[in-house]
Amino acid sequence: MTSQPDPLFRPLKIGDIEIRNRVAMAPMSRHRTALSGVPTDLNVEYYRQRASAGLLITEGTYPCALGQGYLFVPGLVDQAHVDGWRKVAEAVHGEGGAIFVQLMHAGRISDPLILGGELPVAPSAIAPPMTEPYDSPWPKPKRPYAVPRELSHAEILATVDAFAASAVQARAAGLDGVEIHAASGYLPMQFLSTNANLRTDQWGGSIERRAAFLLALVDAVAAATSPGFVSVKLSPGWQFNQVDDTDPIATYTYLVQQLSKRSIAYLHVGNYGMAWDVYGTLRPLFDGPMIFNAGFHRAAARAAMIEQGADMVAFGQHFIANPDLVERYRNDWQVTRPAVATYYTQGADGYTDYPVYAECDPATLQDPDLPVNPIMP
Repeated sequence: MTSQPDPLFRPLKIGDIEIRNRVAMAPMSRHRTALSGVPTDLNVEYYRQRASAGLLITEGTYPCALGQGYLFVPGLVDQAHVDGWRKVAEAVHGEGGAIFVQLMHAGRISDPLILGGELPVAPSAIAPPMTEPYDSPWPKPKRPYAVPRELSHAEILATVDAFAASAVQARAAGLDGVEIHAASGYLPMQFLSTNANLRTDQWGGSIERRAAFLLALVDAVAAATSPGFVSVKLSPGWQFNQVDDTDPIATYTYLVQQLSKRSIAYLHVGNYGMAWDVYGTLRPLFDGPMIFNAGFHRAAARAAMIEQGADMVAFGQHFIANPDLVERYRNDWQVTRPAVATYYTQGADGYTDYPVYAECDPATLQDPDLPVNPIMP
């Protein structure tokens, strides 16, 4: 009797490219770029080290100046950004890997001190409710959120154009595609959410109108590049960054059905502890590759592919601490535990200095089929 091939290591066609395995590196803000948003040699090395992944998805990258939400995060707005990302793409491709850049507009989660004195922008002039502490680990001002400025209709169209222009720059940089970050309470999810979007025009109210902004982004990026160059990340029902939806099942059922019509490269869905069956509800509605994300280890990823219809699984914390994660999974080697204290600091510490398996301290290792057990400060 022959054993079945490991689903993690089969090739897959996504959009305009074929990838060599189904292990994706999740997009993770690591706050290591220059203040200008230009990727540095340190960023090049970080992504190069992890290029054995079937797909690398970059940290959130702002597509326009008002989209920046944190310090030391990358942009894709001007030629210096393009040149920086080109070095990343060349390094990843030199290792045989593939890389999509995640385009992220923070919307109301930003701060005037980051935006040169400008107010953050949002669907409606509603600040996030003050229910979280402002001593977050991310590099940003430690103070209450400002009341954002409501985007006008013309400004919404200009923001759509900015995403399309940024995608064109991504292609010029040699990146393999873009992922529109419509999760985690950032601008597209603010439009989707009933507590952040109180508009009564064509961009708010009904599910169809709240979804119109994200669908306009997808259509504009696809028209400027190709449908296979664009993908979307969703976190249905998640209240991170203080967004809320009175009926997330209805919202995301409609949205995923609409995205399925557009022949995008993939749909990336995270289930962040929802009480309803996110994957069971949405996977049948999308006719294309789907990435599952949030809290997976190797055994759980295999089960998601075999039993739930995942085409790929994205790993976050495991990829922070294991530049050779694919090799460890393939060879049944233990994985290194990540150190939480260096998730959002600057420099090589906790970024590019994690060792490959042969050089590991056994005290830092754990079973690859168990949930991540990080090293706490």
